[in-house]
Amino acid sequence: MLKSLGLAALAAVILALGCLCVMPVPEGVPVLEYHMVNSGEVSGDDPNAVTYIVQPEDFRAQMDYLDKEGYTTITMLEFMKAKKGKLELPEKPIILTFDDGYKDNFTQALPILEEHGMKAVVYMVTNDIGLPGYLTWDDLRNMQNRGIEIGSHTANHIPLTTLPPEEREEEVKLSKLILEWNGIHTVFSLSYPNGAYDDSLPELLRRNEYLTAVTGDAGLNTFQTNPYLMQRVNIPHPRFGLLEFRYRLWKAEIFAKLHIFQHKEKTL
Repeated sequence: MLKSLGLAALAAVILALGCLCVMPVPEGVPVLEYHMVNSGEVSGDDPNAVTYIVQPEDFRAQMDYLDKEGYTTITMLEFMKAKKGKLELPEKPIILTFDDGYKDNFTQALPILEEHGMKAVVYMVTNDIGLPGYLTWDDLRNMQNRGIEIGSHTANHIPLTTLPPEEREEEVKLSKLILEWNGIHTVFSLSYPNGAYDDSLPELLRRNEYLTAVTGDAGLNTFQTNPYLMQRVNIPHPRFGLLEFRYRLWKAEIFAKLHIFQHKEKTL
């Protein structure tokens, strides 16, 4: 009896997975969320930071895989231009993003991106610019001249949901202005610190002339996605190599197919 029940349960699981496999792949744009790309050095005193390190060889393997699968990188601004009918998206677009603005985004990640002819978006915490382990103004200007879009990760990386309204406004407004005053092209995109947001933040960003904002929620993005609540695929330190990377892309597809919404705040 128990054996029969076990076989029936297994058959049900196989059937469910089969149904998922034959469901049409959603027409959505994956946005990948990176932090550090280095050989293991951790900036700062947070022991959890190691979770957010992808080693250069793993990062190169991931970019090789995206190349092989026919993905073409675009920026957030290009996504919005396409949404407004001013640009045509490639057949398989993908957006690569890097939070916080670590120095290795310039020294380690950028050369690998350029090997593959890829673009990305770097979300910078403006008050960290020039600190040990973080990007400098020269780095940022150099990167944008080489196809990298620079976005805001606020001025101080404080979860906006913990701040009163006037301080929220100051965090998003000052970070944008400081970047632009220092030679960065108009900043149109923001990454919510710790992925934390609430219902009031989209309007705050619209009022301050942002066009997009990214969360830590898993899934894909279409032109119907709220541009201030764009979903991302988190890419942490891989424990199982390329298999884990492929699984995370697949998971985002499944979430999109099943319309699953998962809000997750990060700790870094």
